[in-house]
Amino acid sequence: MTSYKKVVYLDADTIVVKSIEDLFKCEKFCANLKHSERLNSGVMVVEPSETLFNDMIGKVQTLPSYTGGDQGFLNSYYSDFANAHLFEPNLSPEVLKSRPAPKMERLSTLYNADVGLYMLANKWMVDESELRVIHYTLGPLKPWDWWTSWLLKPVDVWQNVREKLADSLPGTGGGRNPNDELLVKFLFLLPLCLLFFGYYRSLPQVLQQCRSCRSSCDNIRQFIYRIRFNGSYSGVSTASGVTFNQQFSNGAPSKIPMYLGGISIIVCFAAAAVSLLLALAVVPRQVMPWTGLLLMYEWTFAIFFVLFRGYLHLVYKLGRAAAVQTVGHVDYESGKGRQRQTPSCDIATCCYWSGMASLAMVAPALPCIFGITALFARLGLMVGGGLILASFMTYSSEHLAIISFMRGFEERDLSR
Repeated sequence: MTSYKKVVYLDADTIVVKSIEDLFKCEKFCANLKHSERLNSGVMVVEPSETLFNDMIGKVQTLPSYTGGDQGFLNSYYSDFANAHLFEPNLSPEVLKSRPAPKMERLSTLYNADVGLYMLANKWMVDESELRVIHYTLGPLKPWDWWTSWLLKPVDVWQNVREKLADSLPGTGGGRNPNDELLVKFLFLLPLCLLFFGYYRSLPQVLQQCRSCRSSCDNIRQFIYRIRFNGSYSGVSTASGVTFNQQFSNGAPSKIPMYLGGISIIVCFAAAAVSLLLALAVVPRQVMPWTGLLLMYEWTFAIFFVLFRGYLHLVYKLGRAAAVQTVGHVDYESGKGRQRQTPSCDIATCCYWSGMASLAMVAPALPCIFGITALFARLGLMVGGGLILASFMTYSSEHLAIISFMRGFEERDLSR
């Protein structure tokens, strides 16, 4: 590039927020010195020189590179860079002529503001209004990934500029990529269609049962119960005044596997982990933050529902199989065979599913709700919300499995 007098190099993860034309006043070589006493090659000013290039090529095999790339080599080549003078663009021409042209100069933080430094103090260490270039140096948290906007406040600057760009390149025009718009619509509609298709049969039944309930609060208390690992239930009264112990005295409690609760908890968390990983793989990385968050929630919930609901269906079949092996049966009304006296647990099931979904949405949103911008504080609050979610998932997974088992046991002589 010797046809140019000066070249300003910018990394792909930098964004210019104010004019940087004064960088062309730099002499031979300019870069920013980071807190590690090493120069950062994300923003550089170079004077193209064939002689200098050939000298670098001759030393590239002998000089060490702590990064294995260009930045490590440049630190070895410019080994005395830490002692270079600070670049001062506002010096008068008289002062510039009175001193020899320096071989290298250090750029101030204004030209290479490190997001990593912002993360430590939750503020810029220089005047924010004077910033020229922001550098998103954190490895896995690049600004084009939708999830970084929910962790790092400076990513808002990147997204604001992105929205103002003309629709000329992929990912521009308000962050929209014409090639991905159809894909995003497909990803948005597919899980909704799958959930509606898989649940439309049971929805009318749930609504009908909700209409027949005397009081929703009484029904919630009616369906929440505790089970001990020895198989005995606490006597929670139903609306008809019959306890679970009385209703299932025909052998159901003793048939509940001792390991059902523990396996259900393990399966629940395994399904959650698989759902998160698959959702991250499915959702495009460079969509807008709100689009990515919505798709992430949607796909995580859909995959988790399919996986854990499938497990609960297996537990339901296990209950039916246990019922077939039961010898004793109870006739609730003489001459009319068995009647279904077990209270429906659909409302309790909805409460458990809704509770997990609500906590899963609230836990990552806690920093935004409380207006916290510091990265570590955000992560800490998310972890706290995640622990609450994990506790509720532990409780819910065990009880959902018990409900499914009891429903299968109850419907031993009924068609699916």
